[in-house]
Amino acid sequence: MRCLAGSTAVLCGVLLLTGCGSGSDGAAELSVESAYIPQPVSDTMAAGFLTIVNKGGAKDELTSVTSAAAGSVTLHETVGSAMEQVASLDVPAHGQLVFKSGGNHLMFEKLKRKPVQGEKVAVELHFAESGPVKVEIPVESAVYTPKTGH
Repeated sequence: MRCLAGSTAVLCGVLLLTGCGSGSDGAAELSVESAYIPQPVSDTMAAGFLTIVNKGGAKDELTSVTSAAAGSVTLHETVGSAMEQVASLDVPAHGQLVFKSGGNHLMFEKLKRKPVQGEKVAVELHFAESGPVKVEIPVESAVYTPKTGH
């Protein structure tokens, strides 16, 4: 009887692990970390920074960002010393897409009102394959530097 109970427990454990493995290898698993907006100097524009983490086995693509706080939110990458608007950015499988000062960033354009330190700005991230991800981005001081270095 003990042998049968032990074998059943091992078999159940193997089945559970198999089930977990198949889901993470076939789809993107997206989350957001280290999000912030430095309090803008301008009344019409602000920058946003965050890290999109993909723990899944499939890549995805950030195609747009929307927010009721701005007329538009655009994706930008920095190539050399030049800032360039792009239509989308890749989120690699088992990797991350980092938006940081001096690199990739979000531009909130045509702000409906200037966000101030202590507030949060609601955004929705849209992807080519995954469903949208909603994030509340805190507004930090204009000179804020995150501990992660982003």
